[in-house]
Amino acid sequence: MPSPVDNAIEGKLALVTGASGGIGAACAKALWRQGVNLALTYSSSLDKILALEEELWKLRPKQGPDGDIGPVISTHKVDVGSVKDIERLFDSIRILHGRDGPDILVSNAGHGKRIPDIADISIDEFDYTLNINLRASFILSKFSIPHMTAQKWGRIIYVSSLAAGGGGINGCHYAASKAGLHGLMKSLANKHAKDGITVNDVAPAMIKETGMIPDEKFLEGTPGDVRNIPVGRLGTPQEVANVVLMFCQTGYLTGQSVLLSGGLK
Repeated sequence: MPSPVDNAIEGKLALVTGASGGIGAACAKALWRQGVNLALTYSSSLDKILALEEELWKLRPKQGPDGDIGPVISTHKVDVGSVKDIERLFDSIRILHGRDGPDILVSNAGHGKRIPDIADISIDEFDYTLNINLRASFILSKFSIPHMTAQKWGRIIYVSSLAAGGGGINGCHYAASKAGLHGLMKSLANKHAKDGITVNDVAPAMIKETGMIPDEKFLEGTPGDVRNIPVGRLGTPQEVANVVLMFCQTGYLTGQSVLLSGGLK
């Protein structure tokens, strides 16, 4: 018997890492508008995560017009490079949300320094980049999948990059971390489709209002210069969130990477 179609996400719990930044915050807003409960992580920007939480409550008040209690939000200071921090995060999710893990994992927290020349990339920088961009997603998935498997429903979305295919402006250390993420996604998608879990990634490039690309001027003279982008502009965090939401609401889609780059290759 085939599994019944179930793409409803209202009332589910989404864990969004790196939620204080542009893409993470946009994903949180998109999911919150659909009635999804949120566990949001940040590494250091307490002021930004508090501002986001305040904005979310304005979008959906804690109590509805009939007095019913709506979705809930929890915020967590987490270094995703630390296994102990991630273990504490999941302990907090059990206490605050009453679940062994999230129904939806948006692994967004990342690190990338623009160092084009391999000679200038230190071994420590290479190790740290893979730790944050790849190892953390592995650990988050490892801790999330048992809960998803038990309920026969789950969505895992990684925020990858155009760099996974060797492009981008940040250097081979960043490209290697994102290529590894793509391989992790493909393997888990094949393994866990039978469990009702979909695994996909969105691969953005040249997205403005993020820590890596603040504005168009930052990219002048690089391969990511707006003059090289076919649609003639930078992408927005909201457009990344649109793809993430589509992954969450489309259970027939798994093992796929969506390149969101304005036509840039």
